[in-house]
Amino acid sequence: MQGETATDRKVLALTGHDRDSFLQGLVSNDIRHLAQGPVYAALLSPQGKYLADFLLVRQGDAVLLDIHDSLAETTLRRLSMYRLRADVQISQTDLIVTRGLGPAPEGAISDPRHPALGWRHYGTVPGTAPTIDWDAIRVAHCIPETGIELIPNDSYLLEAGFERLHGVDFRKGCYVGQEVTARMKHKTELKKGLALVDISGTAPVGTEILADGKTAGTLFTQSNGRAIAWLRFDRAAGDMTAGDAQLRLVHPLPA
Repeated sequence: MQGETATDRKVLALTGHDRDSFLQGLVSNDIRHLAQGPVYAALLSPQGKYLADFLLVRQGDAVLLDIHDSLAETTLRRLSMYRLRADVQISQTDLIVTRGLGPAPEGAISDPRHPALGWRHYGTVPGTAPTIDWDAIRVAHCIPETGIELIPNDSYLLEAGFERLHGVDFRKGCYVGQEVTARMKHKTELKKGLALVDISGTAPVGTEILADGKTAGTLFTQSNGRAIAWLRFDRAAGDMTAGDAQLRLVHPLPA
């Protein structure tokens, strides 16, 4: 298989007559979009905080859930808890996630978050292509990653850019955490969130960002003189520091 094996991904499979309606009441995006292709979505707490993000893909009678391996087991347990009497079976598969750029192999899907993320394929044959610098791609387009910029029980979808990445639908109706997400969308202007910064120097992921001696945010993934940062926008107008690194907000975000 031409492509790189994503060794940090697991694939769950949801089957059963109620699989779509079950997911529709839980996740941030509209499952009906699966008729047109893969869907990016998240599972939230009742308080609207991020718990997990994943890609959903229709494959025959199943919906595949492509998730970071660090969250696979807890997400499987959480989904099973919500299952109750619904006709839904949830299992972990042995499918291998292969991803790549350029021409896609037969059966591959386009990553729904951003065209720069290329394609993904679900099968049994490992990838053979050389390693791709996905961090550089993520930073260039301010795309958060599970466990780095996306922190369970801490992140909020809109602050993490899920609307821009096609990961939330505001017309689908109720799901767990929907009320908080809708209120952030319609009643407030975002005062905090992920953004790109120009960076001179480096600092460890998680380093506090300071502006005029005040906490302005947190530094995350860095590549090619830029970085993803979580910022308080009211304090990010000028020069900032993170350890020994110098920062300045990039505005607006590149497409």
